[in-house]
Amino acid sequence: MKGFKALLLTVIPLLFACANNDEAMVANGDWNGIGYADAIKGKTQRSYSRLTELGAVNMADYELGYSKGLAEYCNPDFAYQIGLSGQYYEGVCSGTKEGQRFRMEWQRGWNEQN
Repeated sequence: MKGFKALLLTVIPLLFACANNDEAMVANGDWNGIGYADAIKGKTQRSYSRLTELGAVNMADYELGYSKGLAEYCNPDFAYQIGLSGQYYEGVCSGTKEGQRFRMEWQRGWNEQN
């Protein structure tokens, strides 16, 4: 189990580092990717007006990507590692089936890293 945790602590930051920046995804019309990237980083969903600052937004694609990323991010089995890595939790999992468990596991990791 220690090896698994170490692997996750190595892989999670790499996932964030490898994410394309917004400008590149906008240039490719990848609103699904922008939504997914926001959610997998634990960011709150952007409003339509904020997204239009980037370009001609496809809100349906953004929301679809965000939903997919949120489902992956809100997995309570990884919440401890997210907290332990020092990533602040913005509450995006509240209201999900495992939201309370996610918060508790994240808090446990967060408390240990400080």
